[in-house]
Amino acid sequence: MAKIGDDIALASEILNNGGLVAMPTETVYGLAGNALNLDAVHGIFEAKQRPSFDPLIVHTNSLEKVEGFVAQIPQKAKQLADAYWPGPLTLLLEKQPIIPDLVTSGLNTVAIRMPKHPVALALLENLNFPLAAPSANPFGYVSPTTAEHVNNQLGEKIDYILDGGECTVGIESTIVSFENEVPKVLRLGGLSVEDIEEVVGPVEVAIHSSSKPSAPGMLKSHYAPSKTIVLFDDINLKDITDFSEFGSLVFDQPYDFLPIENQFVLSKSGDMAEAAKNLFSGLRILDQKPQIHTIITQFVPNEGLGRAINDRIKRATVKS
Repeated sequence: MAKIGDDIALASEILNNGGLVAMPTETVYGLAGNALNLDAVHGIFEAKQRPSFDPLIVHTNSLEKVEGFVAQIPQKAKQLADAYWPGPLTLLLEKQPIIPDLVTSGLNTVAIRMPKHPVALALLENLNFPLAAPSANPFGYVSPTTAEHVNNQLGEKIDYILDGGECTVGIESTIVSFENEVPKVLRLGGLSVEDIEEVVGPVEVAIHSSSKPSAPGMLKSHYAPSKTIVLFDDINLKDITDFSEFGSLVFDQPYDFLPIENQFVLSKSGDMAEAAKNLFSGLRILDQKPQIHTIITQFVPNEGLGRAINDRIKRATVKS
């Protein structure tokens, strides 16, 4: 298993030498490598068993550095960066040749963001290159929100895990594109559509699933536990006589027909930010209960961060 610690100098040395380091962000833990080093980027795809057609997000720590990686920054993209960077916002911009095609899956755009986590920012400040860093989990599985989650899943495949505690947001960043300088949300995430519209006005939300994604996190089946997960509306309770092997992931109230120890409530107070933070850890806890073979879940109110939670639930319940 990988060593877990808080040694930024050691993490920097490993990354400078082309190795892989799991780093904390406010959203989820990322599997980081030098975005300009083809061997390191290839190592990320290998460690995650991620298909090469699914592009990676590039992380950096200043808007000035971004200008060296992209052809231009549209005015509304700059407005969003000024308002929400560092933060759970990814901008999809036309790339410069310095960003390898492997990072972008051959697309002429690069997904780029500035994480809002002191450890991640300190690490990036210590480096003279950006980091490609998708979530630090096997491809398609539940994203990690603690260092231990990373170690349990990828500990034998990476060089070091930089521990920054539990992630505060808990779901991935929101991705916004700017084709013809028109902002469009391609992936719902930790920054709500309402927050984006406060800065740039009305935006289109285009979160269509694709087998050839134009941005990370757009595949139809994703973020799923290893056990069967189904929506409450898709099951017939009358057909089930024994609920002892069922679990549930619910918003604020547990089901009365299931054992309480088999259920995970995202937020007893109905707080959407708390629910988002707990989403992946709740799925993981249920997935590790040996008595459960099927997880029943349901959508949360479809507003604010609830849109992103519902997007993850929808993708988790799709049969791959």
